[in-house]
Amino acid sequence: RNYHSAKKVAKALKINPMIVAQQGAFVGASMEKPIMVKRISEELTAELVQMLEKTTCQILLIHEKYSLGNRVNLPENLLGKSVMYLNDQNIYAQNYVDDISEELIDQPMAPTKMDIIFPEKNARNDMLKLIKEMFPEVDAVLHPGHKLTIVPKGVSKWSGVLYLADHLKVKRTEIVSIGDGLDDMDMIAGSGLGVAMGNADEEVRKVAKWVTRSNDQDGVAYMLREFFRKQHPIEFLQKMNMLK
Repeated sequence: RNYHSAKKVAKALKINPMIVAQQGAFVGASMEKPIMVKRISEELTAELVQMLEKTTCQILLIHEKYSLGNRVNLPENLLGKSVMYLNDQNIYAQNYVDDISEELIDQPMAPTKMDIIFPEKNARNDMLKLIKEMFPEVDAVLHPGHKLTIVPKGVSKWSGVLYLADHLKVKRTEIVSIGDGLDDMDMIAGSGLGVAMGNADEEVRKVAKWVTRSNDQDGVAYMLREFFRKQHPIEFLQKMNMLK
């Protein structure tokens, strides 16, 4: 999740936790005082945008305070929705312009990540290869459908979680993680208890110690309820080395 989306969930739960957001590039309890932020430099952002604008795609530069996207004619079901997140202190807005490169000349930006949506998978896969060849300073992450995310080199959800765990002096074996995407695999495999959603791809489910119900079946709530009841199948207890 992006920071403001995660903060909104935390507020609904009436908690004030440390948040790992922006694909792992942001870690902190507040936007004003994060314990870690990694960014794509202004210069590199401008270069990437110039290359991406030569193709047909939606580009969204994501900063923890705001985002900037281009207006583009893609099918409505592919496009990200323009939303505003409210909290006690500020508004998070997604701004759209005709030409991002022109906007960056006047207002340079160093985003934590870039989300790119293509009209077809082949175009996305071709761009992935090009980015890997031309921009070693970043990593590119594939998502289901036609989406690609660009992050600073070494940034991932798992790296963000590990940074927070180290800050809090929490061991890997004490980490519980839940996910359903290919970009969750390292986190699920490396955590003490890695949980895959029932709707996750098979390769994600294979690395998990627990497969819960799907998103539509409230799998996260189900897993938490069942885990803390501590009435687990013998096979699960053996897998977790919880039997004496």
